[in-house]
Amino acid sequence: MDDRLNYLVLAQAGINGYHLQRLAPHCSLVELCRQPASTLRQLGLTERQAMAIQKPDTRLMQQAEHWLRQSELHHLIGFEDVRYPALLKQIRQPPVLLFVAGNAALLSQPQMAIVGSRQPSPTGKQTAHQFAAELVRQGYVITSGMARGIDSYAHQGALSVDGPTIAVLGHGLSRIYPKSNQALAAQIMQQGALVSEYFPQIEARPAHFPQRNRIVVGLSRGTLVVEAALKSGSLISAQLAVEANRDVFAIPGSIYHPQSAGCHALIQQGAKLTTCVADILEEWTFFSQSGLKQQQSEKNSTPDLFDDTLLANVGDEATAVDQIAERSQLSVADTTIALLQLELAGLVAVVPGGYIRVRST
Repeated sequence: MDDRLNYLVLAQAGINGYHLQRLAPHCSLVELCRQPASTLRQLGLTERQAMAIQKPDTRLMQQAEHWLRQSELHHLIGFEDVRYPALLKQIRQPPVLLFVAGNAALLSQPQMAIVGSRQPSPTGKQTAHQFAAELVRQGYVITSGMARGIDSYAHQGALSVDGPTIAVLGHGLSRIYPKSNQALAAQIMQQGALVSEYFPQIEARPAHFPQRNRIVVGLSRGTLVVEAALKSGSLISAQLAVEANRDVFAIPGSIYHPQSAGCHALIQQGAKLTTCVADILEEWTFFSQSGLKQQQSEKNSTPDLFDDTLLANVGDEATAVDQIAERSQLSVADTTIALLQLELAGLVAVVPGGYIRVRST
């Protein structure tokens, strides 16, 4: 059984990246899938998880294999795959496997999550669209959940300037929900990527969407809340972003508008009051594609773009991000951001297996 099948077995059993990290000292990926149920229970898995590994759902496995063969744009990315985004590994329960339709390389690019109401005001729609377009011009991938409302307008804003956007779905990639977004989903797959942790034929369910939200914010450097009521999924996303040590930005509105109440509450709790894209950029320390240097935030210790120590640890042979981080004595998150800076500056390049140094001629 190859790694792809092993990851499919673990995913259908409900194993996440946290489980895999915890079990790594005891057994490898291959060994984990070969252990008897009694041993798996001793390692801390539940009875259901242990039995699902021993007797996987062959229907789900076959559906996943069939989906993968349908298009060259279809990808399965396991937790230990070099394409698995480093930032996503830092959340509490990272998926053990990602199904991706589109450009899988975008998952490791700098991203901004934009979330908000499913029933936004005309101003909210315009704001999501404009912020997404401008952030794309500044070099960011726009990530959202392709729900009705703010999510959809954020994706459309990115696409309107021929920019990349990622939609994280709360169902399998053979399904589209809501159905009104079928054309949008097709465009995102061609110009960006559709992402899900669910097997291709899994239907949308209410419980899936809060789970989906953790991936949206986990992929992203920060989360922008455009409009949100006091009790909404967008505030769940904001809380998940805080737990993952990511920046939260909130756009204020009228004190008489219920859809602004959630944003105002976030601002009172410490979210960055945001009225323009410059408010976001000044919080971050890396260069946008326009060349505008952002001032260092007191709460962020991201290494400088031209840190000689980090660059010295990237050679002529492909080196994984984790290895560069260990050599540089930096966190994986800081190393990832710094490498993105160096890539934009033309000093390193992404290749299969990690990064290489770009030598001047």
